[in-house]
Amino acid sequence: MKKKILILVNMSLAMGLMAQEFKGEYPQTRKGNQVDEFFGVKVEDPYRWLEDDLATETKKWVEVQNETTFGYLDQIPFRDKLNKQLTDLWNYERVSAPFQEGDYTYFFKNDGLQQHSVLYRQGKNGKEEVFIDPNKFSKDGTTSLAGLSFTKDGSLCAYQISEGGSDWRKVIIMKTADKQQVGDTLRDVKFSGISWKGNEGFYYSSYDKPEGSELSEMTDKHKLYFHKLHTKQSEDALIFGGDKTPRRYISGGVTEDQKFLVISTAISTTGNELYIQDLTKPNAPIVQILDNFETSTDFVDNEGDELYLLTNLNAPNNRLVKVNVKNPQPANWVDVISETENVLYISTAGGYLFAHYMKDALDVVQQYDHSGKMIREIQLPGQGSAGGFSGKKSEKKIYFSFSNYVTPGTIYDYDVETGKSSLYKKPAINFNPEDYESKQVFYTSHDGTKVPMMISYKKGIKLDGKNPTILYGYGGFNISLTPSFSVANAVWMDNGGIYAVPNLRGGGEYGQKWHDGGRQLNKLNVFKDFIAAADYLKKEKYTSTEYLALSGGSNGGLLVGATITMKPDVAKVALPAVGVLDMLRYHTFTAGAGWAYDYGTANDNKEMFDYLKGYSPVHNVKKGVCYPATMVTTGDHDDRVVPAHSYKFAAELQDKQGCGNPVMIRIDTKAGHGAGKSTEAIINEAADKFAFTLYNMGVSL
Repeated sequence: MKKKILILVNMSLAMGLMAQEFKGEYPQTRKGNQVDEFFGVKVEDPYRWLEDDLATETKKWVEVQNETTFGYLDQIPFRDKLNKQLTDLWNYERVSAPFQEGDYTYFFKNDGLQQHSVLYRQGKNGKEEVFIDPNKFSKDGTTSLAGLSFTKDGSLCAYQISEGGSDWRKVIIMKTADKQQVGDTLRDVKFSGISWKGNEGFYYSSYDKPEGSELSEMTDKHKLYFHKLHTKQSEDALIFGGDKTPRRYISGGVTEDQKFLVISTAISTTGNELYIQDLTKPNAPIVQILDNFETSTDFVDNEGDELYLLTNLNAPNNRLVKVNVKNPQPANWVDVISETENVLYISTAGGYLFAHYMKDALDVVQQYDHSGKMIREIQLPGQGSAGGFSGKKSEKKIYFSFSNYVTPGTIYDYDVETGKSSLYKKPAINFNPEDYESKQVFYTSHDGTKVPMMISYKKGIKLDGKNPTILYGYGGFNISLTPSFSVANAVWMDNGGIYAVPNLRGGGEYGQKWHDGGRQLNKLNVFKDFIAAADYLKKEKYTSTEYLALSGGSNGGLLVGATITMKPDVAKVALPAVGVLDMLRYHTFTAGAGWAYDYGTANDNKEMFDYLKGYSPVHNVKKGVCYPATMVTTGDHDDRVVPAHSYKFAAELQDKQGCGNPVMIRIDTKAGHGAGKSTEAIINEAADKFAFTLYNMGVSL
């Protein structure tokens, strides 16, 4: 990799470069007179009108805000240089692990700067051909491939497309032999997989399309359908859900042997019921396995009538159990892999079970047979994240990937019988992991809790408190942040930056107790864990307030927003992306009500309302306070965390900012929550974030 020299702050100051104050004017945002009342408390909501994404006034506001933001970014002298660095490093071939479907071997490949990876296949003659090219879906790269599923014999494929980053999908069915479409395109499919029942048709899930805005109106009654080939979508059979069994999330999957349909239903993002139906018997009843939403249980595999389930029922760190389908209720469950001190997840391939454990947010993988006998612990290439170890029961050679913050994703093949693995694909990226260091530390949070954090940087940095540092976090929804490689972060580190990721409470790194420690009335622990991480980095001289940026997306956007409104002097820069920022109204949009397990809602009770209002970023911006230089990012087609959250937060900050630190909002048009973005869009956003961050730290390239 070409050496790039970062002019650090001590040199920058000598050259007269200082953190940049914003001397322009923000667009005027009209204030309405909306007032809501919760438990006798009146709450003003002056920017309620920004929630109407269909309104001309809202669209004009987006346009003017983007003009201001890009006008500001255009003046940063090294922005183009960062964009070129990102583009150059991104330009390498990326190939996925192969997978077998029928007579073909399929794999994804991106030549380097293609907007989307292309799905290729090879037949028995070894000839390689394009099967699906998402780059032809739209001229501007805003339509993407969002999922695909093959029949068991590989003769049919159904694939989903997303337009403008929306969670609403279309489904196209085609014959794999000649790539000809079969039947009509299915529309308005959301939060769904596709699971084939023989070659007859497939199961999928969706909501009724809202009468108002499809991007913001509430969607809370999920439905599981069966689509029979060569019939109209309007004729699809409702299998589960709707008015009789209302659930917010429903999924259905057919077992590999095509014997059973397994249905999972939920009312929130944590906890589920489980049902099963015998597909070998006409009109067989749907039998309930688990009858409450208090715990989470997932189907893993079956051997004939023996079902294998991963559950946290009476096992906060998860256990694998088996039970006969004739009496599948929890009273009859038998442990196959018992709970341990480390969180357990399971994948299957080659007739074996692969137990993925998280030990301090780092992966350990063990291979078991279906009796629960451990075959071996798999030697991974290092400390980091291992993905894969999944495939059909007939496959004896499978694949896994390995990466961490300084190791680009590398694919290995693995023989399930011998346990031998070998390198399959190493990316030819111009990046040398030996030049970088990534280490784990543990710091103490406000209440004495020990929290792990990974800190990654280029070797040779000085711990003088002057290193530009991005502190990235999430802390919610039982989601674990395990090490992974990012081209953008590689460029950040190559320019002398530090990238730090703490495993905050609210995540799943230490099981249910860790999740519970950061949700609802414990949510403040997450923000305080984040602040403690910042304090650690400063104390150990990795960085200081003037060179620290906070970053996070979605629930992580809430993390950043809440942190800077709680402690405005914690960092110089804030980068909240697609954030949940209005905690009093989040549950009124799209599927937001499903997040109540983590957040609670303002309508629950007075205590919950007071708690949410106490940290809701939109409601805690105070006039005259000096907030960090902030660039809010969102997409105008985000129908998961609607952009109104970001719009309202940016408007509050612009109105009340008490110093010259700029407050900008960068709104991607024809973009959603993040999935399916084109390569160009990802590079442009990363360059803008890095440029904004360094410019406001007084650092130049």
